[in-house]
Amino acid sequence: MRISDRRLILVMAGVIVIAAVAVVLLSPRPPGANAQQKAESDWKPVEEALGKSGQVMPGDVFRVAMPRTDLKVKVQGVDVKAGFALGSYAAFKKMGKDAMVMGDLVLLDEEVKDVMAALASKGLAITALHNHLNEMSPHVMYMHYGGHGDAVQLASAIREALSKSGTPLGQPPAAAAPASGGPEIDQKQVEGALGRSGRVNNGILQVGVARAEKITENGMELLPAMGVNTAINFQPTGDGKAAITGDFVLIGREVNPVLKALREHGIQVTALHNHALGDNPRLFYMHFWANDDAVKLARGLKAGLGLTNSKK
Repeated sequence: MRISDRRLILVMAGVIVIAAVAVVLLSPRPPGANAQQKAESDWKPVEEALGKSGQVMPGDVFRVAMPRTDLKVKVQGVDVKAGFALGSYAAFKKMGKDAMVMGDLVLLDEEVKDVMAALASKGLAITALHNHLNEMSPHVMYMHYGGHGDAVQLASAIREALSKSGTPLGQPPAAAAPASGGPEIDQKQVEGALGRSGRVNNGILQVGVARAEKITENGMELLPAMGVNTAINFQPTGDGKAAITGDFVLIGREVNPVLKALREHGIQVTALHNHALGDNPRLFYMHFWANDDAVKLARGLKAGLGLTNSKK
């Protein structure tokens, strides 16, 4: 091969490489990637004000989890994990230039008064205060709240209120090595008996079931990530057993049929109440508890779900 021919081949190869690099650099990002990044960046000031990172959920709901990892709580002798029954949260949704927020705070009895006063002083509404479970040690209450206004100001108000409690905020501690050898349940069997799939989060199988109808409050649609979906949690307790808790989201005519179905399957109903003040249709939240064979309990929960207008 002549030198001139070799130089021509090298030049052509270089052009091909440059063109390939240009294609990679100029190719469009995967669909939705830019929008997702923008959505996350839009909420950065809220994260900074609240002192906790969050996640953009379906429907552009920005949800911040604030589990009470500082508490050591037993329910009927079971040590419950924070992600099982001690999950405070704030869910934000943009409304034009402003935002609405709603959520739930897990509080010790002695924290309730000061947190409530702090929220009210900043214009946030208290929409419910109640138990979710029975025979808790120490006793824990759940405070539901809502507000509308500047998102950063709302986040700052929530953080100020939570400073009256032991709720951990700020940067999380370094993650501990995952525990091994703990009790487990057969996720596939449980999901098959329940007829729904879920996800495992820190050893807890979590299942969410949205209602089929549109839910609104003051003309604003309330989405599942804002707390208006049935939540079911399984915490393994050994030998194929699990403690279960969560809440069914029900309309009035569903309450007693679901209550009957759960009790017939050995599942205790531990609380029944509202979480909001102006929801449409009017919703009732039925909390439950049991500690038994996980597959058996899943069948009981399925019987309850079958009596609700839930998405399939």
